[in-house]
Amino acid sequence: MRVTRGVVLAMGVPAFFVLTALSTLADSSPSPSPGGSSTASGATTLPGDPSKGETLYAQNCASCHGAGLEGGIGATLNPIEKLPGVSNPLDPQFLIAIITNGRQPQPGDPKSTQMPAKGGNGSLTEQDVKDLASYIIVANRTGSPPLSPGELAKRTILWVSIGIIAMIFITYLLSTYNMRWIARRAAARRR
Repeated sequence: MRVTRGVVLAMGVPAFFVLTALSTLADSSPSPSPGGSSTASGATTLPGDPSKGETLYAQNCASCHGAGLEGGIGATLNPIEKLPGVSNPLDPQFLIAIITNGRQPQPGDPKSTQMPAKGGNGSLTEQDVKDLASYIIVANRTGSPPLSPGELAKRTILWVSIGIIAMIFITYLLSTYNMRWIARRAAARRR
């Protein structure tokens, strides 16, 4: 009976860790985002070059929208915030218009802030704006957004709990082995 319990525990604990890791990875996989315009083949037509847009974003937009598009003073861009009255916030024409013209705070929306035209950099060209829009679209489709504080806390609690349970289990196994060893030594002394 003890061998069976030991085998079950020896197989069950690693299986528990593997299943927990797989479920965590499955939860963290990026979900498909709503898309912009599509061609006949289903691929999205980008208005510009996303790699140039990434450089422009780092130079002009990261101070308000965060280095990883996570938001800050400005709106969260990955995943892009849903706006009232906008069916697809990743539509290239919508993004180009917002970047070019800026955005005024919306009454009654406490998260809404003013965005100046071209982010306050009047020297951005029309192509620069298209490159920025392309970078935002690609980041929403391929990149995974940063974890929210609540999700990060849940995952931390999960893994710390698993570590504590594992330590208790290892302590139990060691103490069981140690008690058997003490019992054998005591039996050997009595002989």
